[in-house]
Amino acid sequence: MAGRLARGAAADSSRAETRERSAAPPTAAKAMPPSPAPALSVAPAAQAQPLQESPLQQPRRPGPVTAGVVDDNADFDAYLAFRDRTQVAHRPRDVRQRYLLEVKDARGRGVGDAEVAVQSPDGHAMWARTDGAGRAWLHPDAFDPAGSAHYDVLVRKDGRQSAARLTRGQRSAVEVRLDAAAPAARARLDLVFLIDATGSMADEIDKLKATLRTITAEVAGLPSRPDICLALVAYRDRGDAFLLRSHDFSNDVGAFLQQALQPLRAGGGGGDYAEAMNEALHETVHQLSWRGDGATRMVVLLADAPPHLDYGAPHYDDDMLAALGKGIKIFGVGASGLDRRGEYIQRQMAQYTGGRFVFLTYADAQRPGSGPGRETVHDVKNYSVDTLDRLIVRLVADELAKGSAGRG
Repeated sequence: MAGRLARGAAADSSRAETRERSAAPPTAAKAMPPSPAPALSVAPAAQAQPLQESPLQQPRRPGPVTAGVVDDNADFDAYLAFRDRTQVAHRPRDVRQRYLLEVKDARGRGVGDAEVAVQSPDGHAMWARTDGAGRAWLHPDAFDPAGSAHYDVLVRKDGRQSAARLTRGQRSAVEVRLDAAAPAARARLDLVFLIDATGSMADEIDKLKATLRTITAEVAGLPSRPDICLALVAYRDRGDAFLLRSHDFSNDVGAFLQQALQPLRAGGGGGDYAEAMNEALHETVHQLSWRGDGATRMVVLLADAPPHLDYGAPHYDDDMLAALGKGIKIFGVGASGLDRRGEYIQRQMAQYTGGRFVFLTYADAQRPGSGPGRETVHDVKNYSVDTLDRLIVRLVADELAKGSAGRG
């Protein structure tokens, strides 16, 4: 049971607090109401990628950590082909049919952070929030088992609302006009680091500690000069010293680094490969104090293992749907040792919420101890490579830039 353990910052950062949940088996969490949780999909297992040597067994490497990134929404056909050839256990959500929603004001500017409800005649529904450019991807078959022919789309912001209809098979985007107030002059960013803190993640956690101050300084110096709030959710597994430790949002970067990130240590691992990612994602989406209208909301998920699929609720697919409803984008970061199931699930969450899949790269893909480079064991093509800290800054900058036109 989660309890308040300590305040994470001073009075002017009073939203920051540490929450810890013991590693005892959790009670079943409340599932997302819009759609029933689907049955577990267990396809014939593909040959697993050999696990890489544990970072705990490697000497500490000087120099940068390099990473690549792919945008599965930008190359959607390639993503669907990856899904088809990757036969692993996962929570199924059908995204093969998708439709672009664009919400614009009278001047043709994108309306960011607008609330979206999509409902079938039978009452099956989903929720989303538009990104800074006023866009959101809608996947009817992910929530509607009946495969309805059409859907009512309702968009709301600042007390104003507008409606449209989505017809299955339409080729054009669903366009909605909505006269909303201009966004705040200064961008707001809620950024969460969701971290697997089991023993094999020691190297990645140390690197994050070493670079996060630089990352936040560079983000603060972006042209939009964002008002930044940071949060941390760390997780291990049942049987470890803790299941979850979370530090709620703080706008005091120094206090966050000192009180939330620096004390974090890798350890444990539950005695198996999968970890408590389901519980951690549920905590992240539902328990943190996300800011209201107008914020850019991002989760950087750093993990080298998939979630347990045998623990019962909460389930990651329910919470990725809930994340889209709250305008939270998930950016999965695949650390060394992440197998094909872990890659599939990280990409599943990133694609559905509008995020991207990031993966560490090495001089020799089969040897993470070989140092930084361009190679990876993951099933990706046509990816760019940069240092991980610069890549995170770039991803944040891309998201913030989507709302800059509305502030101009």
